[in-house]
Amino acid sequence: MPHDARTGTPHTSIDPRYSSPGAEPTSWAAAEKLLTGAELFWISTVRPDGRPHVTPLLALWQDGSLHFTTGAHERKSLNLAENPHVVLTTGTNTWAAGFDVVVEGPATRVTEPERLHALAKAWEEKYGPAWHFEVRPDGAFQGQEGPSLVFSVTPTTVFGFGKGEEFTQTRWQFG
Repeated sequence: MPHDARTGTPHTSIDPRYSSPGAEPTSWAAAEKLLTGAELFWISTVRPDGRPHVTPLLALWQDGSLHFTTGAHERKSLNLAENPHVVLTTGTNTWAAGFDVVVEGPATRVTEPERLHALAKAWEEKYGPAWHFEVRPDGAFQGQEGPSLVFSVTPTTVFGFGKGEEFTQTRWQFG
């Protein structure tokens, strides 16, 4: 079944090679709940010379996309200028318990003032006043550390890895 753009429901499948016998796929609703509640993500980008770059960051799941910020001269931003494809991961740092999520997709700049205002409000609601942003006229956030570009990652593929008594590898395919 293909992704239904009207409902936001992706095609869901489980990989039996990496799942416990008889395991069922995790629901997309459960994955979205985890993405919404997660505080820390790891982003993987590709340097211009092809080497990977991985770093932790804060992100928001909103309106079917993950959103993050970065300074215009930070390595993430420089990498994205050459190659917009990213992987964002979140979950637990344990082997036998928890659930990990891997989001793949292109990162695109968010510059629309209305959208930036909504994201700035959501950032502060989730992470507190230390993450207060003003919206700049040039389509960026202004925070305590200076200007930050805002990016949105609409997933093409998401993987979920359930760990514990029952191991699962669920794949959600969009588009």
